[in-house]
Amino acid sequence: MLLDPTLTTQPPQLTPQDAQVLARRFYGRDLMALDLSGERDRNFKMVGQDGSQYLLKVSNPAEARDIVNLQTCVLNYLAGKASGLSVPRPVAALDGSYEVPITLDDGRASILRMLTFLPGMPLGQSTRTTAQRRALGQTLARLDQALEGFTHPAAQHDLLWNVAAAHRLTDMIDSIAAPSGRRLVQHFMARYQAETLPQLQSLRGQVIHNDYNLGNVLVNPVQTDQIAAIIDFGDVIHAPLVGEIATAAAYQMADEADPLLSAAEIIAGFHEVLPLNKAEQAIMLDLITARFMITVLITEWRAARYPENREYIMRNNGLAWAGLDHIAGLSRDEASCQLLQFCLSGDE
Repeated sequence: MLLDPTLTTQPPQLTPQDAQVLARRFYGRDLMALDLSGERDRNFKMVGQDGSQYLLKVSNPAEARDIVNLQTCVLNYLAGKASGLSVPRPVAALDGSYEVPITLDDGRASILRMLTFLPGMPLGQSTRTTAQRRALGQTLARLDQALEGFTHPAAQHDLLWNVAAAHRLTDMIDSIAAPSGRRLVQHFMARYQAETLPQLQSLRGQVIHNDYNLGNVLVNPVQTDQIAAIIDFGDVIHAPLVGEIATAAAYQMADEADPLLSAAEIIAGFHEVLPLNKAEQAIMLDLITARFMITVLITEWRAARYPENREYIMRNNGLAWAGLDHIAGLSRDEASCQLLQFCLSGDE
């Protein structure tokens, strides 16, 4: 099993007052700091007296410098594209750098970054509609179109949240407490290893966002069918393109009377802008299932080790179990047909 060190390393321990000091020292800005939740890094919303807003990020000490640079380069690359997409922009420090090496009070090394803080309502707080899900898919496709051609030496790094590598978490299955849960994940993992994994190398790949969830998309609070911004590029990776929309579709299955219909609507929006070929459509269900498996395995493993952050870690756990249960209650062909009901047949 590959174990990401950022999942086993305590995030930086800083107060809002510490963040304000860092903002003044390295960016020359007097800003008020507000604590934000985070899984691996330490994040603060920074507000100026003139109303300007920024995000101050202190990276997990275990995060490799080249991975942080990958995220910076992706955002700068998107800033130079005439895509019409709203994404955070890196803010340069006083010395002109976008990544500032710092030493934490406990002696650990970290990297400080500042990004623009974008306005909008988190998707999870909005009323969900068909029009919104279509717009979500279309916007995600435009993001991937903008990212096509982007390269970086660290883009193919190991990341546990990669649906093309779910098999690496097999050893975590034993940590699931409920026997019925273990059996369910074992069933889907066996199918993934036997049928899905051999197909992945033949699919088109590129750098993708890889975490288009309900907290990483902002919508217009007045007209919530309009996508305002895409945030949090911390899971950026080079992977199969279809893994992008499969991951996004998994999050659309939450709290809906017809979960697969909700997923089908975001897939349809993506397909309208960036058509999925037959091979990508055929593997869609399996990669959605892979995302659910990854979620339950990582969250349950981490929550047992970091009970003080359990609520944040487990925020998507129930959705993932519900998704696995729903898919398990259908035949594979039936579930796949429901997912792809709005997609015209793609090219070979």
